[in-house]
Parts: sequence; C-alpha cells; structure tokens
Amino acid sequence: MSLNHREIDLILSELELEGSWIQKIRQPDFHSLLLDVYKPEKSFPLYISLAPGKVRIHKLTLSIDNPKTLQRFAQFLRARIGSGKIIKAQQIGTDRIVQLTIQRDGEITLLWIRLWSGAANIIVTTEDGTILDAFYRRPKRGEITGGHYMPEAQEQRGLQGTYQIRDLPGEGSFNERIEAFYSGTESILTLSEVREKALAVVMRRETRLIATKERLMSRLSEYTDAEHYKQMGDLILSNAYRIEPQASWAELENYYDNGKSIRIQLDQRKSPEQNAEEFYERFRKAKAGLKILTEELAVQEERIKELETLKHRVEISDDMGFLKSLVAREAAAEKAVKHKETPGLSFSSGGYLILVGRSGKENDELLRRHVRGNDYWLHTRDYPGAHVFIKSKTAKSIPLDTLIDAGQLALFFSKGKASGQGELYYTQVKYLRRVKNGTPGQVIPTQEKNLHIRLDQTRLDRLLAPPEIE
Repeated sequence: MSLNHREIDLILSELELEGSWIQKIRQPDFHSLLLDVYKPEKSFPLYISLAPGKVRIHKLTLSIDNPKTLQRFAQFLRARIGSGKIIKAQQIGTDRIVQLTIQRDGEITLLWIRLWSGAANIIVTTEDGTILDAFYRRPKRGEITGGHYMPEAQEQRGLQGTYQIRDLPGEGSFNERIEAFYSGTESILTLSEVREKALAVVMRRETRLIATKERLMSRLSEYTDAEHYKQMGDLILSNAYRIEPQASWAELENYYDNGKSIRIQLDQRKSPEQNAEEFYERFRKAKAGLKILTEELAVQEERIKELETLKHRVEISDDMGFLKSLVAREAAAEKAVKHKETPGLSFSSGGYLILVGRSGKENDELLRRHVRGNDYWLHTRDYPGAHVFIKSKTAKSIPLDTLIDAGQLALFFSKGKASGQGELYYTQVKYLRRVKNGTPGQVIPTQEKNLHIRLDQTRLDRLLAPPEIE
C-alpha cells in the first residue's frame, strides 16, 4: 500500500527539508532514488521509492548497497542539482505530488515527485515547467525532455475525511515507522526473489554439468574397445608374411576368437608392420583416453553431488549476503565468458572498450557481429596491420586520450611497429565499405581523418599490462 496525502504531509513536516543542502545523489536500483540532505543540525538520506505498491518518500536509516555504475538519471541530477539548496518542499494539494524547489548558482530547478502507485515518477523541470529529464521517460504522457509539466492543486471534495494516517506499530517518528513497515514487507519479497535467482543459478549449473556428463558417457563407447585395437595389431604383425603388399584388406584367422576368420581393413600405402603400429597407437590412445574419461566422469559426479547440497542450502537459506554473492558470481562469470568470446584482443581506455582484430577472419567477425555504425575504426595508412575499433557510447564523444591509445595499438600491431611512428586514418564504422570480391575483413574507408602516432612505451605498458586479479 502506498502513502496517502495525509501521510505525505506528516512525513514532510517531520523532515523539515527547507534550507537543506543536497550533498550527494544516489540511485540504488531502477525504482528508487536517494538524496543525501544536510543541515547544520542534522543530515540524513531522503529515500524515494517508485516501486509499484511500495511508492513512498521518507528518511532512511537502513544501509542500501550502492551500484558500481551510476545510473543515467542520478548522473543528470548530480550535474543539475548537486550541492543545491532546497528552498521549498511541499505537497501539491491532495494529489500526492511533492514539489522540491532547488536553487544552485542562482538557477531554480523543480523536482516533482509523483507518488502514485500506478504511475509514479520523478520529473525535473525549469521554473516554467519545461521538462529537463524524468526518472521514467514516458512519451505517451509527454514526460520526456522538452515536454511540459506543471501540475496544479486539485483539491477533491471528500478526500479530507476519506484518508487517515495509519497507526503503524513501533516507536519513533512516522518516518521511522514507515521505513520499518516497508522494509519489513520488502525484506520478505526481496529474500524470496533473490533466493529464486540463486536457485536458477544452481539449476543452470546443474543442467550444464549433466549435459557434460552425458557427452562423456557417449564418448565412453569409443574407448571401451581399446583391447580390440591391440588384438588387431597382434593379428596383423603375426601374419605379416602372409599379407600381400599394398593390400586393402587382410583375411586372417583370429586366434583370440577360437580361430574364426576376421577381415581387417588396411592402409594400402603402409606395410603390414606400419598398419600394426597404427592399431597399437589407437590402443594406447584409447587406453589413456579411457583413464582420463573415467576420471572426468568421477569429477562430474562429484560436482553434481556438490550442487545438490548447494541447492538444498539455497532453498532453506535466509542469508541475503550468501544468496546475493551466488548470483553476483554467476553474472561475473557469464560476463567473463562473453568477453572471452569476442574475437581478437580487448583493451580498456578511459572507460571505453577497444577491440583489435589481428587477422582477416577476426576483422570480419568483429565487423559483422561486435561493432556498430557509430563505433570508430583505425588502421595504419602505409603498413599492413590490425584493424582497431573503439566502442562508442551514446551521446558521448571519444576522448582524445582514448583515440591516442587506440592509435598506439593500431601502430603496435602493424608492420610499422619497428619504425616507431606512422600515419593512421580513422573513421566511423558506418563509413567503411566492403571490398567487392575482397578477402574477409577487407574494407575501404570514406570520410576518414588522419592521425600521426609516435609509439609511447609508457602508454603501451599500461594498455598491454595484464588485468589485476582482485
């Protein structure tokens, strides 16, 4: 159940936001926002939740994990209202819309917090209502950059007597009791959701292990006939004098099977002794393979048993930290595998990903599946060498430092490396044209620009250094 307008008024009166400074802005997830507000006599995080059924605003005392990457809306707010002063905090009539008026460097920004369960949002506007950004961009409502938002109080008759402030259990201010109430209901939901995700992780692992075990079992039959290969070698070697030169088949008496006749296929390019040695080699490989395969199957069986134990632990666990770490490790592992599958070499510079294709096959694969039109391509002008790509970011220009780093790599992985310097050209991928009937990855650039690069050992050492292991 979301807050009603009477509860919102009470919360705002307890918070006394007017005159507070916004020190920090955080966005823990995709449905909440934290404003760290400060007054000389008090400071606290102001928590705003837009989650359906749990829409609310209140002082926060519990700790919330911060994401490693700052979300888009929080980045915008930091640039717009960070270190700003709240000069007014009010609810618009009974509409469950909180308006924060924030002043920074003489500029006024309005923060509209709409606490409607079905259409909650945070909308940032100028004084005249021009929308600068919104937590949820909703084009059908006009809640996008450049739109207009300026709600007026809509006092509805009958509402004053309809809603009452809930008598929530616990002690302390209404803010504190609201936080305790929602955190209590959310912890159950969150624990259940995280447990389901952790169980899904375990089940995926189990599926992979069982599939691997089945593949190993299917290969087992290939190695169970190891003794058969040795017998064929023995029969060929003991009857070598009877086998015609360049024979494709040998009809022999099988003394391993009561003297029954057996027909053995031969390599007519080899002598009987060489054919026998070939069967002996198959015997040795099959025998060694059987040993390895048996050991691998034992390992798979042990891992499956361990997963059964882990699955049971997940099903009964109330340890949020354990469940979250299990999910996080799986996500990191999947990301690592995905990263590994990218052809060629990968480097990082200033938060940008640089890909290097060292062959026609790698270049073609990168062009087809791993880069897009707005990404950048670099190549040495006078020497054959690697194709280098910089993955672009939406509405961001490639920093000069990153461009130079990519140029260093393009020259380093080219025939011009020995000269220590060279001319490069670069352009966006959308301006590359494939060469008709050319080799894989061969392209012709258009709208290219020039870049002179002198190899910098310090930069190269930084780029080529192995990643640190945490």
